[in-house]
Amino acid sequence: MVRLAAASLAGTAIEFYDFFVYGTAAALVLGPLFFPTFSPVAGTLAAFGTFAIGFISRPLGSALFGHIGDRYGRRPVMLASLVLTGAATVAVGCVPSYATLGVAAPVLLLVLRFLQGLGLGGEWGGAVLLTAEHAPERRRALWASFPQIGPAVGFLLANGVMLGLSAGLSDAQFREWGWRVPFWAAGLLAAGGLLLRTSLAETPQFRELAETGKRAGAPLVEVARGHWRLVLLTAGALAVGYAIFYAVSTWALAYGTERLGVSRTVMLVCIMAAVAIKGVATPFAAMLGDRYGRRPMCLAGCAASALWMFPMVGLLHTAQPLLMFLGFTGAMLAFISTFAVVAAYLPELYEPRVRCTGAAVGYNLAGVLGGALTPIVATAAAGGSGPPWGVAAYLTGMALFSLGCFALLPETLPKPVAKPAVESAVV
Repeated sequence: MVRLAAASLAGTAIEFYDFFVYGTAAALVLGPLFFPTFSPVAGTLAAFGTFAIGFISRPLGSALFGHIGDRYGRRPVMLASLVLTGAATVAVGCVPSYATLGVAAPVLLLVLRFLQGLGLGGEWGGAVLLTAEHAPERRRALWASFPQIGPAVGFLLANGVMLGLSAGLSDAQFREWGWRVPFWAAGLLAAGGLLLRTSLAETPQFRELAETGKRAGAPLVEVARGHWRLVLLTAGALAVGYAIFYAVSTWALAYGTERLGVSRTVMLVCIMAAVAIKGVATPFAAMLGDRYGRRPMCLAGCAASALWMFPMVGLLHTAQPLLMFLGFTGAMLAFISTFAVVAAYLPELYEPRVRCTGAAVGYNLAGVLGGALTPIVATAAAGGSGPPWGVAAYLTGMALFSLGCFALLPETLPKPVAKPAVESAVV
């Protein structure tokens, strides 16, 4: 289990590094470089539009790789998705700017972002199921939470590289070539991830399905016919997590640097510190999910999110590093209360023959609802000179919507097996 968990964590960290480095670049430099004819706000919105394409393609990736995972095994999914995402990320770092290629530059950017999302859509299902289906029943949330730490590690790695380059280079150097370096580094990370994953064994549940001939012939069709309500509920339930994470990691970064005049370095440090705390808290929240249930943790996380969004936006508007960090940390802890257990919760909601497709499609549809639109909606709603309360209202509404969806889902925590009573011997 330790080896499996480590390989899953490393792989998801690499894939989310690829995904997050684009979000950071979109917040900092892609607007002026690829949409120079737009106003600063419109350029940022256009850059976030290409950012959103990656979320739109993620459900397509989950359907494609979910079919592979349910038909041919969880392990091939982990390898293929890593190669696709890594190759697309390296290619982004090689795309010339608008000044060199004209309109073809943002078009290429959009295509490569689409491929990034396609690969990441397959990653989560393969990595989570490989861990969850090997894990002991009473510790499934804990072991399955390790792939959920991967996004935090990937985010810290991506932003750490961006932070180092931003601090060590002049603005002109960073805009000219420095922002490309993290994308090129993705190739080395992907190669390392492949080495870790090639030795992993297939899960016992899939092997049993293959041996008994019970694999789904058309997993997506089965999910659409028999589990469509479950897919929609899980997508709505998880939408708030994406909304909060990308409001903090992407929109707040752009808002702080462009509207509040806070330096890139300060904003990145505040956000990275909050995400680091989230990563450390993940296994502890998962252990609570193994003890008290998946659904109670998810409901508590949504309720905490609804209560914290207005304070978070108020603290962000102060432009004071310590207060911004406090606001971001509260949001991340509310977020992880839910997302620490979903790696066990979603697979348990679906039967094994369609589990890779159903869980991954629901998870990645949530990304469209919460992640794709949030930076765009938040940027548009943050007008005026006062605190962007419209953003807080939007995030609070998302939290309440997800709370309602979770309320309609069942609990899946395995019940303990009662030990037979030992009859006392009569002498």
